[in-house]
Amino acid sequence: MKKLFNYSIVLFVLVIVLLLIIPLPEALVDVVIIFNISLSMMILVTTMTIREPLEFSIFPSILLITTLFRLGINVSTTRNILTKGGSSGQVIQAFGDFILQGNVVVGLVIYLIIVLMQFLVITKGAERVAEVAARFTLDAMPGKQMAIDADLSSGLINEQQAKLRREKIQREADFYGSMDGATKIVKGDSVMSLITTAINLIGGVIIGMVQSGQDIGTVFTTYSIATVGDGLVGQIPSLLISTATGMIVTRAVAEGSLNEDVSKQFTNQPYAIMIAGVATAVIAIIPGMPVFQMAIVSIVLVTGGYYLSRRIQEEPAAASMALQMGGAPGGAMPEMAEEPPAQQPVSEEEYYKDVNNVYNLLTVEPIEMEFGYSLIPLADESVGGRMISRIVIFRRQYAQDMGLVVPSIKLRDSSALSTNEYCIRIKGEEVARGEILIDYFLALDPENPERIIDGIETVEPAYGIPSRWIRPEDREKAELYGYTVIDPLSVMVTHLSEVIRQHAYELLTRQEVVHLVENTKKTAPELIEEAFPNLVSYGLFQRILTSLLKEGVPIKDMETIIETLIDTLQETGLPIKDIDSLIERIRVALKRTITRMYCEDGSMKVITLDGELERTMAGSIARGEGGYYMALSPDMIQSLIRQIAEQLRKFNGFTQNPVVLTSQVMRVHFYRLVEPFYPNIRVLSFNEIASNVQIQSVGSLRMESGGVRQGQG
Repeated sequence: MKKLFNYSIVLFVLVIVLLLIIPLPEALVDVVIIFNISLSMMILVTTMTIREPLEFSIFPSILLITTLFRLGINVSTTRNILTKGGSSGQVIQAFGDFILQGNVVVGLVIYLIIVLMQFLVITKGAERVAEVAARFTLDAMPGKQMAIDADLSSGLINEQQAKLRREKIQREADFYGSMDGATKIVKGDSVMSLITTAINLIGGVIIGMVQSGQDIGTVFTTYSIATVGDGLVGQIPSLLISTATGMIVTRAVAEGSLNEDVSKQFTNQPYAIMIAGVATAVIAIIPGMPVFQMAIVSIVLVTGGYYLSRRIQEEPAAASMALQMGGAPGGAMPEMAEEPPAQQPVSEEEYYKDVNNVYNLLTVEPIEMEFGYSLIPLADESVGGRMISRIVIFRRQYAQDMGLVVPSIKLRDSSALSTNEYCIRIKGEEVARGEILIDYFLALDPENPERIIDGIETVEPAYGIPSRWIRPEDREKAELYGYTVIDPLSVMVTHLSEVIRQHAYELLTRQEVVHLVENTKKTAPELIEEAFPNLVSYGLFQRILTSLLKEGVPIKDMETIIETLIDTLQETGLPIKDIDSLIERIRVALKRTITRMYCEDGSMKVITLDGELERTMAGSIARGEGGYYMALSPDMIQSLIRQIAEQLRKFNGFTQNPVVLTSQVMRVHFYRLVEPFYPNIRVLSFNEIASNVQIQSVGSLRMESGGVRQGQG
């Protein structure tokens, strides 16, 4: 039984096909007509109660099935009407008698009005809305995906949430694309209804007069009742489905169900309701108007609007009174912070007479962020500022991703900055600065915008993307044009998070290394006792972790890092000073983590080095006081850097960070060569890539006389 239920839709479609072939008795035709009307009503109510279109994502398929169902019913009823002298069940007879009321012309006119209303108004409008929605949804996909990546990088969402959002965007695009085609089915159904009606009427007249020999009046009366009744029982469900189609394609900006949105948005405009009531009363003055009826409508509108306005005004007062009486709305007691006892203020001279207070001036904050005056509300929680909560979310996400706990960030205002500026400092020194407009939104320019939106041109501070500040009312328009729109707080938090990512290795202090080791000791005490402090010093371990963080390698898998370090020192006998070799061994042990960071859909896009170029650079390695380095000529270095810049442009259309692939021997030396010019570039060796990943070369660097030339991968 359960298996039969699972295939119920398949069986239903097969029954529809049978309707096109097998004649049905009149009683069964009545059943399927009633079921068709009920099903259409159920679909219409569903489209009005959902909060977003994807809650009814099967609608395009349901639209096709119900249309086929109606066509099957039309074929069956037409067969009965033409073969049984205009008789096709009680439902059709009842509809025909009720609409015609003994007047064939009036009945046909009403039927044609219903058909044309559906065809010209509802169906045509729904078709246009679906077409525009599908187009704009597809155009906005890149911008929405960039917004998800920005939220992910700033720590607002995790990988799972980002994956769900991307899937939702893809489903929306597929849904609106399907709806664009499904509306053509509704349009064709309306045309087919007119054709079926004409066939029933003309065919019935011919059959009645030619085959049955009846007079024209009797034939026309008999078949007109059946034709109008058949047309209505098919057209009413079709009208309901067309209305449902229009409902679902116009729900793009809804926040709740249709009932909730209408109630909320109308009741929030009491003055509009009262003005409409007054206008109705004025119209009643026109001679000949039904004064009594219009007076009732006017009184209802004015009274209702007045009641709603009073209720809106009383709600804040009631909430304020509840707080003053000692409780928050809902019975929760507000938390009261204890105020510290008042201290007698002292002069600055008296304060610094105590030498211990002078030492407070020597403290350097790991991370500081200073604001101009107009940006203070973004960080002030007392006025609804959400920056602190956003920083907490980022700290948690960064710890999960990279294994490093970002230290506390000191936020303060600064009179040295302009009102819209902010400044980020690492260990007391400024490393980044930006300017935002708090009453605007930042729209990132797409590669090929459909239209240019009005705004103040600027550059996004975190990634250097050309952008423009736009007014809040232009936000939806910008998103439709393909722009990625970001609120001012997200711009600032994203910039802060990127600065922290770039300087994370500077924030890893010796004390923090001890904390990380002690935290690992909770799960692997024997491993920590074996390594620290006899085999590995905290200073050496700090240098290793700092090097990994500088190149963007997570240090979350602390056990693997320490185990590899112990095994390398014990098995190979490497000297403690050979930190580069130790780091390369650890990177190989973390290859799954490294691969995951730069792999998309099982492939990794890289820039490779030609064998001749790599041999030349390997032969130039020399040893100096600070260790090994590549002694290349200035011309070769300049040519190499220039060609790398050209290759990096190929990654502009990818979401993956640029990666240069080298041998394990050359990796660290090549990185040190290019890092001063391109600090965000990632240099990997072949040993650091998992075996199940497909490497896709987008370009290569090759040797030529006088320098380096670019080659295609």
